[in-house]
Amino acid sequence: MITGIGLVTALGEGVTATWDAIVDGRSGVAPLRSYDTAPLRTRIGAEIPDFDAARYMKARTIRMSTRGDQFGIAAAALALGDAGLDTDALGMRAGLYLGGNKDVCDLDPLIAGIVGIRNVDSASSIRLIGELAPSMIPPLIYVEGLQSAACFHISLMFGIRGPNAYYAGAADAGAMAIGRAMRAIRRGEADLAVAGGCDDATTWWAMSKMDGLGLLTRRNELGERACRPFDRDHDGAVLGEGGVVLVLEEREHALARGARCYAEITGVGSGNDSVRAPGCAADGRGLVRAIAQARTDAAALRDIDAVRGPFDRVLAHGSGTPSGDLSEMRALRTALGVEAEKLAVTSCKPQVGHLVGAAGAMNVAAAALSLYSGVVPSTLNHSTAAPGCDLDVVAGSARETPAGRALALARGVEGQAVAVGLAAAS
Repeated sequence: MITGIGLVTALGEGVTATWDAIVDGRSGVAPLRSYDTAPLRTRIGAEIPDFDAARYMKARTIRMSTRGDQFGIAAAALALGDAGLDTDALGMRAGLYLGGNKDVCDLDPLIAGIVGIRNVDSASSIRLIGELAPSMIPPLIYVEGLQSAACFHISLMFGIRGPNAYYAGAADAGAMAIGRAMRAIRRGEADLAVAGGCDDATTWWAMSKMDGLGLLTRRNELGERACRPFDRDHDGAVLGEGGVVLVLEEREHALARGARCYAEITGVGSGNDSVRAPGCAADGRGLVRAIAQARTDAAALRDIDAVRGPFDRVLAHGSGTPSGDLSEMRALRTALGVEAEKLAVTSCKPQVGHLVGAAGAMNVAAAALSLYSGVVPSTLNHSTAAPGCDLDVVAGSARETPAGRALALARGVEGQAVAVGLAAAS
């Protein structure tokens, strides 16, 4: 059962702020302001301009973490608070699973030191590096740059000492972290788990990597109208930053303490298109397998009939790239057959941006909130379906839909695919 949700996005901090904005159709996409974007082809994103890490962690933790780590720590604190759990020491029966796309420390202090290693002729000098390294390289830069640093900080802050893992990747990473947390609980390894993803995808380093891959929109002049999933005018994604963390609990554990249950995770599946990056198979074969496996995984539950019925809504990956949108639609048709015709399909990326390592976790959170509230948000900026994208994409305004079963999808840059099945809490 999902009993807590922590969201830190460009739309706000906390589940209410972000979810209300998504349902109302507001967007956090705007011109990037934290650095000079002139050298980039894509200069818009869903940036969090006023995030104050000190609200969630001590100064020492801030010094030893990157911006992306801090989003994850904040989201974990919000999720545990939302779940109403005593966070003094969650102990050995609590697990921690996170995903992200982190691959470097905060570069600003390092760059400032590097300028001092040149000779008088401006050539770099290995000798000067040896002489100056102790003073120019921050002593904790390695610790700060570890991919799994957020796991360490969250574990330390909340006394989480049970099973744990970190998954590196794009949208697939955060979704897989949640799926593995669910399986740890199902197998009896933990009573509860903190799981999700975090990423600072709008920072200079992240943007400079993604900008040259051909996956981002070039229509900066459109601002919040640039990302258009499944629309005939789609031309690429818009990146966002933030953290999305859920609290998962074993059903009886949650019910015994009277916890609020947003939804139940029924199954998870994964697959791979096996294509050269960046790209996806035209038929979305990796996603087809992931969806089929998520449904098969649900059969492990005792109450099979309650979780194997038809899906009625899909929180799509929906990044707004022409090839990605089309292959995702094809995958849904192949995996679900006639069932696909009755799906309400939506994407929240035009509002929170593509959160990269946290994007899959965002879709799982949105699916849970959709089931809990009985509302399927609209896909902002969708007006006319692209050729082949002819399933029922919710557009214009949010749609009230009785709680049933949801599918949350996530795809990576190299063909990875993850599908998470959910059912309304009962």
